[in-house]
This record gives sequence, structure tokens and C-alpha cells, in this order.
Amino acid sequence: MGHGEYSFLTRSVRADSVGYYTKSCSEIFTQRNINNAMNPHGVELRESRDSAEHPNSLAICLALDVTGSMGSIPHHLVKDGLPNIVDKIIKKGIADPQILFLGIGDHTIDNAPLQIGQFESSDELLDKWLPSIYLEGGGGGNDGESYLLAWYFAGYRTAIDCFEKRKQKGFLFTIGDEPVLNEIRKSHIKNIMGEGQYDDFTANNLLEKAKEQYNVYHIHVRETSSGSRIYVIDGWKQLMRDNLIIAKSHKDIPDLIADTIIDNCKNKSTITSNKQSDVDGKTNIIL
Repeated sequence: MGHGEYSFLTRSVRADSVGYYTKSCSEIFTQRNINNAMNPHGVELRESRDSAEHPNSLAICLALDVTGSMGSIPHHLVKDGLPNIVDKIIKKGIADPQILFLGIGDHTIDNAPLQIGQFESSDELLDKWLPSIYLEGGGGGNDGESYLLAWYFAGYRTAIDCFEKRKQKGFLFTIGDEPVLNEIRKSHIKNIMGEGQYDDFTANNLLEKAKEQYNVYHIHVRETSSGSRIYVIDGWKQLMRDNLIIAKSHKDIPDLIADTIIDNCKNKSTITSNKQSDVDGKTNIIL
């Protein structure tokens, strides 16, 4: 099925058929430890590549905080928001999005502080990864979570054609309600990623590394008790500047992601003047 054939009705019917709209959190998230397919240990690369069907791929990483402070928000995002995210981005005008989902915890406390899927080009394929995330529900006690692991993985463990072939940066969104932990030791990275040579990093180090290939944003979820704290928001403002996005409700997050991507792409001179119309008569941006 081509991109133009994806419709909101099709996506909604498909999501309903797998039971997202009727299942509880415990029924959707059945993992009691990290899924082997999402375990980063030993993973060298996740790749976003062009293909005949998707010749203008745009890499998008979505890293969701799955710690206890987020409460039921991950459940609701999987149930109501994220199953249709590819279709939503396509409808906003991006021809060939490829999305990688990551789960984020706390590397100093949790057993599974980083979980990774694969870059996927359809909502249907992403359904494999969404319910596979292990909601460890940990974190806490040290005033932060490991959003910097998403920056590490994007910066050092992804290869993306949009940047390598077209010098078009991908997009990386971390989503959560806590501050970012300020540093990660090489011993922690080795425990998570497996054998190799590693360095100690600060959050700033890894943010700058991720920015080499990605437009990096943080979506701060304000509706939780932690997310409502002014000092948490102020800390993110200092770190992210204009790339901090405040979500008053988790229900806004899918639209915030799609709108941010399309607004950024419209303002980039790397967008060509070539356009194609899909079967619905809409115009897709060709990157």
C-alpha cells in the first residue's frame, strides 16, 4: 500500500482492530522485562534508508519517557495518539517519514533505561513496537531521567540517508516530564550497549552530537506533578532554547510533533521545488 492510500479512517479501523481503544494499560503493555527485539545491547546501528517505495526518507526518532512519574501517559499515547503518527505526518506534507521509537528510563537505577525499535515507514509496522515497550515505571530519587541516552543513540548509533545523501537533518523528539540527568559514565554505556570503547559524556556533549544529524527537540509534558515544576521547565529552556516545546496535555503531542516537522521543513532551503500530488489531491514536500 502506498502512502497516498493511508487514510485516517483506515488507520483508525486498523488501530481499533488490534484493540488499542478498548484495552487497559496492562493488556496493551504485556512486557515484564525488556523485549529482546528492543534491547540495545550489541546493536551497532539503526538505519533509515531510501527505497523504491520511499525514495525521500526522513528519519524521525521519538523517545518516550516510560518512568513512573509519567503515570498513564505512555498508555494513552499508545492507545490514542501514536498509532496514527505516520499518517498524521504524511497528511501534514512529508512524503516518506521513517519513525524510530525509543523508550527512556534512568540509567543509574533502571534495568532497561534504553529501548529501541526500528525505523518504520507505516503505522502498521510501528504497531509491532508500540506495545513492545516495557513500562518499567522506575526512575526517581535523583531528579532526572536519561533523555541523554536518546541523544547518544541518535548521534552514535544511527545512519540516515536524508542527511548522508541530501544533507537534510532528521528529527529527534524526547518526550517527558523530568529534568535530564547531567552526565553518563562510560561504564553505564557499556552495560547498556555491550562491549566497546566508550567515553564519559555530559548531557551537553551528547546533545551537540545528536544535533550534527538531527533537529533535536524536547517535548515537556506539563500535566504531571513533576512537569508542572517551574525549575524543571526553566532547566529545559536553558538547555534547548527555542527547541523546547511545552505540551499542556499529552493529547497534543502527536500534532505538536507533526506541526514542528512540517514548519521546520517549510523553512529550509534544502526543500526542492519539485512536488508530487497523492491520490487525495494533497501536496507532499519532497526532501
